[in-house]
Amino acid sequence: MLFASAVANLAAESESHAAVAIQTLPYGIVTLVIFAVLGMVTASYRHVANRHAAPVAHDEQH
Repeated sequence: MLFASAVANLAAESESHAAVAIQTLPYGIVTLVIFAVLGMVTASYRHVANRHAAPVAHDEQH
């Protein structure tokens, strides 16, 4: 009987875990969107230093 009651308790608890997972799903989606936006902002600053670098004279010998 102890095993049967333990299985019944686990089955009853598994229903509540599914509801918790569905309730927390929007937090994960919002987090992914925020990281994606921050990644795009970071990528937009690529080569900024090269755009503002001083011009190099091409007639110099290396």
